[in-house]
Amino acid sequence: MPTSTKKRAKRKKPQKKLVIVESPAKAKTIEKYLGRTYKVMASLGHVRDLPKSKMGVDVDHDYDPHYISIRGKGDVIKELRSEAKKAKQVYLAADPDREGESIAWHLSHILDLDPKDKNRVVFNEITKDAVKDAFKTPRSIDMDLVDAQQARRILDRLVGYSISPLLWKKVKKGLSAGRVQSIALKLIIDRETEIKNFEPEEYWTIDTEFKHKRSKFAASFYGRNVKKQDLPNNEAVQKVLADIDRDGDFDITKVTRKERKRSPQPPFTTSAMQQEANRKLNFRTRKTMMAAQQLYEGINIGKEGSQGLITYMRTDSTRISNIAKHEASSFIHEKYGAEYAATKTIKGKLPEGAQDAHEAIRPTSVYRTPADLKEYLTNDQFKLYSLVWNRFMSSQMTPAVMDTMAVTLEQNGVTFKANGSKMKFDGFLKLYKDGKEKDNLLPDLNEGDTVTLSKTDPAQHFTQPPARYSEANLIKALEENGVGRPSTYAPTLDTIQRRYYVKLTGRRFEPTELGDIVNSIIQDYFPDIVNVGFTAGLEKELDGIEEGHQNWVKVVDDFYKPFSKEVDHAQDTIEKIQIKDEPAGFDCDICGAPMVIKMGRYGKFYACSRFPDCRNTKPIVKEIGVICPKCKQGQVIERKSKKNRIFYGCSRYPDCDFATWDKPVGRDCPKDGHYLVEKKVKGGLQVVCPNGDYEEEVQK
Repeated sequence: MPTSTKKRAKRKKPQKKLVIVESPAKAKTIEKYLGRTYKVMASLGHVRDLPKSKMGVDVDHDYDPHYISIRGKGDVIKELRSEAKKAKQVYLAADPDREGESIAWHLSHILDLDPKDKNRVVFNEITKDAVKDAFKTPRSIDMDLVDAQQARRILDRLVGYSISPLLWKKVKKGLSAGRVQSIALKLIIDRETEIKNFEPEEYWTIDTEFKHKRSKFAASFYGRNVKKQDLPNNEAVQKVLADIDRDGDFDITKVTRKERKRSPQPPFTTSAMQQEANRKLNFRTRKTMMAAQQLYEGINIGKEGSQGLITYMRTDSTRISNIAKHEASSFIHEKYGAEYAATKTIKGKLPEGAQDAHEAIRPTSVYRTPADLKEYLTNDQFKLYSLVWNRFMSSQMTPAVMDTMAVTLEQNGVTFKANGSKMKFDGFLKLYKDGKEKDNLLPDLNEGDTVTLSKTDPAQHFTQPPARYSEANLIKALEENGVGRPSTYAPTLDTIQRRYYVKLTGRRFEPTELGDIVNSIIQDYFPDIVNVGFTAGLEKELDGIEEGHQNWVKVVDDFYKPFSKEVDHAQDTIEKIQIKDEPAGFDCDICGAPMVIKMGRYGKFYACSRFPDCRNTKPIVKEIGVICPKCKQGQVIERKSKKNRIFYGCSRYPDCDFATWDKPVGRDCPKDGHYLVEKKVKGGLQVVCPNGDYEEEVQK
């Protein structure tokens, strides 16, 4: 008799809780903390947005936005829906800001979740404790945050999709306009106008060297009878020098000794980090934010696995949690000693309109020092992590203490002054130096002492115009004017360069002819868009939506009604602007017609005047007057890399592949015959041999 076999019942797989974040890196880090009962997936950013092909905003029905699934996100949405149906519970764990709240809201819509359900999880840092704590207290989606993001998106769409077609029609295709980018462009152009209109004024200085016993020290002319006096010209200088008895003694009439404290800076906000990374690391804003995002979302650091290394990188606040303060204090006590640990740490002042929702940017654990993590980080990640770590740790340290000495010297009513300083205690400067820490020692001088004059050095100077904006300075100006928010600065600077409204020359913004044209149109026909006060006021109203004090439809309506009239007026009155082609001065080598200089998306280039019948084009190259040191036939020309960095190559490329980042000077090294190049150094330029065995100063 056959043995009866019982069918084994299939064991049902336990349902998992689904967590949705924006990026795969963040998903990987969080899944490790939450364990097997959770499945973490990435939405890869936004899943819904306004359509690209049309305005997508119904201005007649309370600015109702028409959202559609973003092209290319079909498979992601399908997979998220499938997993959400199987899940025991769905959590939305996008970033803790307006954009993250908006992503969570759109996800709740496509997954048929109730936004009022407590399924929203937020954390300021991606660490095991922070993530686990966040899942203990999920909340519902904050519709004030969603409305704040939605109002910004709709306003930007109304501005962009109203002005951009006008610019296409009246100037050239491919142009765009936006609220924040128009202000940024205007600031750059206004600065350029200041520079062009600047009239230098002459002034003189008299630097001197005095001798006391065996010591020499520097001083400068101050005035007469201890009253400050300017030296507008050489005649005034000669009068001062005529009153000085070079062989006579100078009296030390006043010596002031003080102790000066220098306090550390607070930890980074987003814009402060962007500015400092630009100044110290030469990082472009986009590069800074990319590296910060990677450090926030998690890096594999060996035995510990994937760890979030810094707190959330979009913040206006300098606030720090008590846990972080205690950890920093313990580290400083252990590593540097109690005298370096601040008992009362520095507090940064929040700029007007700033959001205090998140902590400042800091390391998630100060015990992960930059040196410990170097092998796991890319070069960019390491540099930025070091900057964040050092800035945060220094903010928790004691002030530096300097001994200062101010000396007044007089003879025949002519007054000179000398200032000296000496580091007494380095404090936070042990970690966060900025090149201003050098001692300037004076000899031990006392009132009643006399000194002798060694030499005088009168020098003529001229006042200088204001400098063009660097990325750091432009971000600072936007922030000070209350325009835009930290998350908007990187895309704004990127857009005005991509549209060729401005170009970077020596790390400084310079407006182009196209930028001038676009700015003039916006200034003449849409004055509110480039009015700093108006835009800052609008930013406050938009922030008011986030705080629940403003209705987003009313804020948008108050802006759009007068703006739409300006658009209609501009449509009727702006005449088409023809950007004239300049003659290039030579003929086309294909058809013989004259070549012209045209304005393109990436700047000017040579093109045949018979376009489109003849499509011959050539890049505009800049010769530097040096014969190629490799082939001895071509000219060395200035070129640009894909990342817009200047390098020097042979005009006969590809027949000759000579290329160098440093500018050749047309001479060879007297020691080994290698071509010499110009290198930037602190204080100017040097001519050096790339082999490193020769250098000479350049007088500039």
